[in-house]
Amino acid sequence: MENQGRKKGKTIISFFNKKRGEETSTSVDIPMTTTESQPHAKVPRIAFDENDLERDPGLRIPIWSHPVYNKDEVRRAYIKWGPNQPVLANYPRTKSGGQNQRFQQSWFIKFPWLEYSISKDAAFCFPCFVFQDREPLHPAFTVNGFNSWKRVNNGAKCVFLAHMGGPTSPHNNAVRNVEALKNISRHIDKVMNVQSLENVKKNRLCLKTTIDSVRWLTLQGCALRGHDESLTSKNRGNLVELISLMGKLNVEIDDVVLEKAPGNAKYTSHLIQKDILHILSTKVRNKIREEVGNARFCILVDEAKDVSNREQMAIILRFVDIHGYLQERFFEIVHVEDTCALTLKNQISQVLTRHNLHIKDLRGQGYDGASNMRGAWNGLQVLFRSDCEYAYYVHCFAHRLQLALVAAAEKEISVWLFFSKLTCIVNLVSASPKRYTELRSTQASEIECDIASGERETGKGANQIGTLHRAGTTRWSSHFDSICSLIDMYGATIIVLRSLVKEGATNKICGEVGGCLMSM
Repeated sequence: MENQGRKKGKTIISFFNKKRGEETSTSVDIPMTTTESQPHAKVPRIAFDENDLERDPGLRIPIWSHPVYNKDEVRRAYIKWGPNQPVLANYPRTKSGGQNQRFQQSWFIKFPWLEYSISKDAAFCFPCFVFQDREPLHPAFTVNGFNSWKRVNNGAKCVFLAHMGGPTSPHNNAVRNVEALKNISRHIDKVMNVQSLENVKKNRLCLKTTIDSVRWLTLQGCALRGHDESLTSKNRGNLVELISLMGKLNVEIDDVVLEKAPGNAKYTSHLIQKDILHILSTKVRNKIREEVGNARFCILVDEAKDVSNREQMAIILRFVDIHGYLQERFFEIVHVEDTCALTLKNQISQVLTRHNLHIKDLRGQGYDGASNMRGAWNGLQVLFRSDCEYAYYVHCFAHRLQLALVAAAEKEISVWLFFSKLTCIVNLVSASPKRYTELRSTQASEIECDIASGERETGKGANQIGTLHRAGTTRWSSHFDSICSLIDMYGATIIVLRSLVKEGATNKICGEVGGCLMSM
């Protein structure tokens, strides 16, 4: 499983690597080999040169006499040349009985496999010569040659026809082998390459589909995995369902994804998803690093616990790009074991060093007001100042504003009472779906009446039906949003509160509702 994961990882990384290097090939020379006559004898390998081969069938050495490592090259060389069929004005005559017989040029047309040796005045079989792997029992047409010409023009008893034999004869098998070897597109290496290219194309399309799906879901902030991703599940999760949808819209994609993909190359497992996300995040960080260049930079850091109760630290880079614009880029989020200053400093330094960002170029630090961050003796800002004296610390203005406003509001009784009643009103109206629905329907009726009477202007994005917002504890702007939502839904809120009193709610709720109506 580990090997399979590494292979997939390499496949994914290669998909993102657009700059392909030059392909290199290595050739290994076999320094020693064995001969067939002496199986255990070691002889040096001799380089093969096709120009040294003899064309005359009567003078050349048999294929089976060549070194084992050169036989295939010799076969290809002879097949490239084809049968040796010299055309002579007058072929030599041979006296046979009372007649002079000689080789006839017309036989080359009738028997295309035929060869003629000028040196021996004999005929040879080209296919049988090429694929003769051992010393033959009947060497007439491969080694010695045939020159009994009177036996050729002998009707059905023609010696050439007898040599050819039936469909499965050695001669016909050799002819088929020659044709197969001449047909380059049918060679096993070519067939395998074609098949390999098709598999590569399919795998790339399958992988690209998964990558595009992961990118889209990540951009939308959607979960990738589902609760049940089995074939019998009605909802297999966002990623699988999105890939399935893309397959329905494109036949080519449908033929290579999910169940139609090979069992070891579906590219939908959680490990593949993490690899893709890791590669995408690395590319984003590399792009940010290119924007920073050689400029000085500042860091903004804050930490918080996630839903799994793990402490996470967010790192943001603040810098001026090459065009002179101030940029803030979310750079990385790091899990930390604890929040002590030294641990945070080590983790931040590792992130900066990993991306070739030097602490000596640090020109600012922005944190909250916690003691581990702003401490004058052992805080995080002091540890960085010891490495770079220009890394000035700035207490986050948002935190400072929040602390100042909250401290001032808590000391002013009227402000405290105002937001206390505001929170009570929002909780009462939004406590149940019934009240929430009544609030929205009442607001819709009010908007229709105001538009009909001309008190409200119409336009794109105007007169949206909203709801009451709760004030948060960490951002003062949320208090402002809560007040604005109550002002916009003032009349609808009063109508909902009055209906609660008329419906005869419990004494406790009636008291709270009455107090809220008096406050409003």
